[in-house]
Amino acid sequence: MIQLENVSKSYSTRQGPRMILDGINLQVAKGQKIGILGRNGSGKSTLIRLISGAELPTSGKVRRGISVSWPLAFGGAFQAYLTGLDNLRFVCRIYDVDYHSVVSFVEEFTELGLYLREPVLHYSSGMRARLAFAISMAIEFDCFLIDEVIAVGDSRFHEKCHTELFEKRKDRALILVSHDPNVISAQCDSACVLSNGKLHSFDHVDEAYAFYLASDL
Repeated sequence: MIQLENVSKSYSTRQGPRMILDGINLQVAKGQKIGILGRNGSGKSTLIRLISGAELPTSGKVRRGISVSWPLAFGGAFQAYLTGLDNLRFVCRIYDVDYHSVVSFVEEFTELGLYLREPVLHYSSGMRARLAFAISMAIEFDCFLIDEVIAVGDSRFHEKCHTELFEKRKDRALILVSHDPNVISAQCDSACVLSNGKLHSFDHVDEAYAFYLASDL
C-alpha cells in the first residue's frame, strides 16, 4: 500500500513561501486505480513527484509498501551522453533487473532501430518519450504513476502503449493525474480532485467530476 500522511509541499518564491499541497492524505492499495483531477497549476505533477520519491515533502510522510514507478514517459533523468541502451542498462542496475532479459523488448517496443545505440543527446523529444515509456514497461512495478501524457507518437504507437499499460498490466495499481475527466473515467475506479492545495476523495468518478465542475478551482 502507498500512504500519504498529512503531506504538504511549499516552494520558496520572491514573494515568500508558496504552499502547493496542504495536508494531503491518500491511500492506494495493490490493484487500485485512482484518478486525480485538477486544473493546470493545481499541483498534480508535484503530487506525482512526491509519490514517486523524486521530491521530498516539506512536511508529512510518504510510505511505500509496494514498488512504485517513475512518472511514465518521463525522460528527464536520462544521461544525455549515454546511448539509449546504456541508459536502460543503468536503470536495470538500479532496480536489480537482468538487462539481457529486457533489452529485446525495449528494442522492439521503441522502434528506434540504430538510434538506440546513439547518445540520447541526439534524440528528439518523441524519441526520448518512447524510450522512457518502454523502460517503464520493461521494469515491472506494483503501481504505475501516470502524469497526463500516457502515450506518444502516432495512433498505432499510441495503441501499443495502451495495450502494454492498461491491458497487459490491468492487475496493477494506477495513479493517473489529469485535467481530462474522460481519461479518468475510462481507466479509474475512483477519483480525487486537487483544489487549492487540498485533495478531495470520492468513491465514484462521476461524483468527483461533478465536484470538479461545481467548485471554484
